[in-house]
Amino acid sequence: MEQVIKKLWTVIITPIMFSVVVSVIFETNIIPAGVFAHKTLAAFIFTIVMELATLLIVPLALYLFNFKSVKKQLKEQKEKALDKWGTIRLMMLTDAMFLNLLLYYCFMNVAFAYLAIILLISVLLILPTKKRCYNEIN
Repeated sequence: MEQVIKKLWTVIITPIMFSVVVSVIFETNIIPAGVFAHKTLAAFIFTIVMELATLLIVPLALYLFNFKSVKKQLKEQKEKALDKWGTIRLMMLTDAMFLNLLLYYCFMNVAFAYLAIILLISVLLILPTKKRCYNEIN
């Protein structure tokens, strides 16, 4: 179980660290921010797509362990299923968070930053603590 918990924490920490690196790169002007700010149509399309994706991803990720098939696998396969579904759930949130942050710096549209913050808060709601992991498989 300890290995699974460590892997799940790695799935959380890695995109957050990449986000910090991307923020530092853009904030120090190694890569100029707002490269695509003049492309308003692209910004509009990406904003709509990411807003819809976030609206779908957050409830799906938070509710994922309540689906009958996932719940059944968690009861039968325990750690293997927790590893699989926990990784999927966390990657859904953290990958979307990283993409929103990247889009924020590309378009300098604050909507992407807000979406990234919403996704980060959602990740905080499902942190893989030892107690939560044991509760999920029992």
